[in-house]
Amino acid sequence: MTHQRPTPDEQLLKSPDGEFQSDAWRVFRIMGEFVEGFEALASLGPAVTVFGSARTKPGQPHYEQAVAIGRLLGEAGYTIITGGGPGIMEAANKGAHEAGATSVGLNIDLPFEQHLNPYVDISMEFRYFFARKTMLVKYSQAIVVLPGGFGTMDELFESLTLIQTGKIHNYPVVLFDSSYWSGLLDWLKQTMSAEGKIAAEDLDLLYVTDSPEEACKHVHDCLTKAADRERQEAEAFETTRKVMSRQ
Repeated sequence: MTHQRPTPDEQLLKSPDGEFQSDAWRVFRIMGEFVEGFEALASLGPAVTVFGSARTKPGQPHYEQAVAIGRLLGEAGYTIITGGGPGIMEAANKGAHEAGATSVGLNIDLPFEQHLNPYVDISMEFRYFFARKTMLVKYSQAIVVLPGGFGTMDELFESLTLIQTGKIHNYPVVLFDSSYWSGLLDWLKQTMSAEGKIAAEDLDLLYVTDSPEEACKHVHDCLTKAADRERQEAEAFETTRKVMSRQ
């Protein structure tokens, strides 16, 4: 087997070897990735992140469905953010490109699978997974998750944890393809929830659909309602402030 050079993530996670310790210096590289991401993505506007397998091929149903999702969301005015690679990521970026919407790809340095797809307008190359995952969530207002592997599960459950713990709010999570997710959803309900590891209402964080149109409508409806609520709260606060200032 050909030896691959260690990625920055591998180097960071490796146990200290002897007296040499460079972890403290890596903080500057990590900080640089966060600063670069904040500067590049701060003015995106409304955006949706699409997750899914890098191994899905053009012409396969999930690929074409991801193209449709990216296109519909793009036509509705949303920037599309993905991990920038092939498969579902490429498909969603392609859909955004077809709609004339901004298409963002946040790529990762890997020894296999990952290369930047050709449908990206704004791209970044990350060395560290945790910096990349922060950007994938921080600058989006919703996620749509298509079938994928360990990386997709990681991104899904990190997002759910952030919602559950109140770190992010009004953040729709759409699972696409009910047959793919049915086993996981059964386990979440019958094992995790039944044993009290999560609350029953935590399952309501997930919206499952087989329709690109329904996926996009759910995202748009949720975000529109959230924006209306925030506007009403801001107006109520301003009214109260004016009343108090007259007293």
